[in-house]
Amino acid sequence: MSLTGSLSNALSGLNAASRGTQVVASNIANAQTDGYGRRSLETSAHILGGVRVDGVRRDINQALISDRRLSQAETGGAGIRADALSRIVAALGTPDEPDSIAARIAALESALVSAASRPDSNSRLADVLFAAQAVAGTIKSAANDIQAMRMDAEKAIATDVRTLNDSLAAIAELNAKISSNHGTRADISALYDQRQVLVDRVAEIVPLRQIPREHGMIALYTTTGAALVDGPPSEFGFAPVGMIVSEMTIDSGALSGLTLNGKPVSTTGSYAPMGGGRLGALFEQRDIIAPDAQESLDALARDLIERFQDPSLDPSLVAGLFTDGANAYDPTAVPPQEPGLSERIAVNALVDPDKGGALWRLRDGLGAIAPGDVGDTRLLDALAGALSMGRPASSGPFAGQVFSAATFAAETVSRVSVKAQRAIENEGFAMARTNALKEAELQGGVDTDAELQRLMLYEQAYAANARVIQTVDQMIRLLMEI
Repeated sequence: MSLTGSLSNALSGLNAASRGTQVVASNIANAQTDGYGRRSLETSAHILGGVRVDGVRRDINQALISDRRLSQAETGGAGIRADALSRIVAALGTPDEPDSIAARIAALESALVSAASRPDSNSRLADVLFAAQAVAGTIKSAANDIQAMRMDAEKAIATDVRTLNDSLAAIAELNAKISSNHGTRADISALYDQRQVLVDRVAEIVPLRQIPREHGMIALYTTTGAALVDGPPSEFGFAPVGMIVSEMTIDSGALSGLTLNGKPVSTTGSYAPMGGGRLGALFEQRDIIAPDAQESLDALARDLIERFQDPSLDPSLVAGLFTDGANAYDPTAVPPQEPGLSERIAVNALVDPDKGGALWRLRDGLGAIAPGDVGDTRLLDALAGALSMGRPASSGPFAGQVFSAATFAAETVSRVSVKAQRAIENEGFAMARTNALKEAELQGGVDTDAELQRLMLYEQAYAANARVIQTVDQMIRLLMEI
């Protein structure tokens, strides 16, 4: 081998060692960077001698990343469901809590019994009024909390749709940049890293599959087949509203659904194109979970109102102790009055001194025009009995089943509590699986100890090649002196 050939080989070795050191330094610096794929320098023997740098390879386990993304989407959806159901349970309150609906109803029954023992006592009649107001107020507060939860879901959906559109557009742009640089010796690993971060962001919103395309590009589809990116990016549409009330539903057209490239697309159900993941769970929270809880609460409010507006209980009444706003509840009205009833339930103004009523009507009849016998306990006993008696539920998930008022309230919260507990368990399982996959992914990432050992090898190779150059230089000097 000639001296110039030896010098050329050594220079190529220096270049490879230098590039290798650069790659190792990048790996160590980005060991904790999300989306970073460990780099490896690819080299081969040059046909004319020496070493040729072929490029930088990005080492990732795509199958593991795909599994982690699907698990992450499942965890996000499970978390939304668990949080929604837990919020409903907190709004209704468990029977052992003093401010729960069931406890408020029990307190009203106790106040009625106490007033019946001293029907002449205005303070005890006032206790009945306060207890009834607490029942109505707690039900209305729970209904408002449920609508607030729907509104929170509406805002979160709008945010996720914006994130989806922005991320998909950026992924398509990175696809184009990667394709234009594919096959060159330029290191475009950073573009792959950026794209992986964006795909991970989309995967938190909807479950997806990544499909490789030519020239380093990728296509993204949901697990049920909806195209997200395959060439140009898809565009999602959603029109949020400023306020949600119980009567507003997606079927009535009062609430917006999701559109994909201008066409409506389903978000809930096993085979929905955009089902699963956080976005699907948010639509489920707005359109299924919260309305289902609202329906149960409306049924409870109706049961309470109807218990006290039975003419056989008080022949003088037009509306009972509890009213629909300021009026009696009409079960035959068209359209039905029950939707949103829990938001409108109130205590009859005829017994409220602050609204021009009188406490004595609790004793003498809600429609009475003058006070009666202060020792008469018949109506107070009847009101207490109306709460405690078993009565078939008129509507809701327990329609036809016989409950006392307090038991009806307890069964309502128990039904939601069972769902909440199941959702929490599902979230825990999904989270454990996601964490395990993340740990496995990290184990296949940058190992700083191994990178430092590789750095020492590059250092030795650099020193050896430098020594070759130094030796060739000395030999050339000797030749020049002859």
